[in-house]
Amino acid sequence: MKLALLGYGKMGKMIEAIALDRNHEIVLIIDQHNADELTVENLRKADVAIEFSTPNTVLNNIETCIKAGVPLVVGTTGWYGHLQKVKDDCITANSALMYGSNFSVGVNIFFKVNQLLAKMMNNFADQYDVAMEEIHHVHKLDSPSGTAITIAEDILGEFKAKTEWVDVNADAAVTNQKPDALIIASYREGEVPGTHAVIYDSDVDRIEFKHVAHGRQGFALGAVLAAEWLKGKTGFFSVKEMYNFNL
Repeated sequence: MKLALLGYGKMGKMIEAIALDRNHEIVLIIDQHNADELTVENLRKADVAIEFSTPNTVLNNIETCIKAGVPLVVGTTGWYGHLQKVKDDCITANSALMYGSNFSVGVNIFFKVNQLLAKMMNNFADQYDVAMEEIHHVHKLDSPSGTAITIAEDILGEFKAKTEWVDVNADAAVTNQKPDALIIASYREGEVPGTHAVIYDSDVDRIEFKHVAHGRQGFALGAVLAAEWLKGKTGFFSVKEMYNFNL
């Protein structure tokens, strides 16, 4: 498979290594130094593009891929306020796009179990309160992480005692007493690649459900798997549709 990489930071380089190891070919790499080379003509050299850039560049990259008719895997977050327009544009152009806050196999298993757990715990909302913690490296600028937002929104979809999520620091999480707010305590420490925890706490016990990433490899491998899945398809997909766990 011929791949285009849009964004060539740490994730882009790791995706490149994994793709080459899986016998794929990189035919185009775009970063801030050669953004003018992102053209419809150049993109059409690729079977699929993988996008891990920045919230400032992602929409332009998406638009160009849709124009080129090249299937696109989007790992960048921070643009979901434009989700409906991008979906409409993708479907109108009969193109293909998959988006997700995290493509890791382990994280997507975590997403599914988190939904099931929230559905079960909804029956005991009078006994248990739920909160979240997420930890990332100090270079991560967004807070909470896109992965944390996905986890939180999945909880809100099942645990009816919570109606919104609120991102706070640890001290505020302790003192905040708003009963219908799902607290996300966000930390930025060292070079932590990503830790996410969901905590159900009661007077008698504590249930903690956690995913700890050992590195970025799982995220990068998931993005390549998504490109393999998307090749030859048309439509607008969430990564959860690739990980279709029928439980």
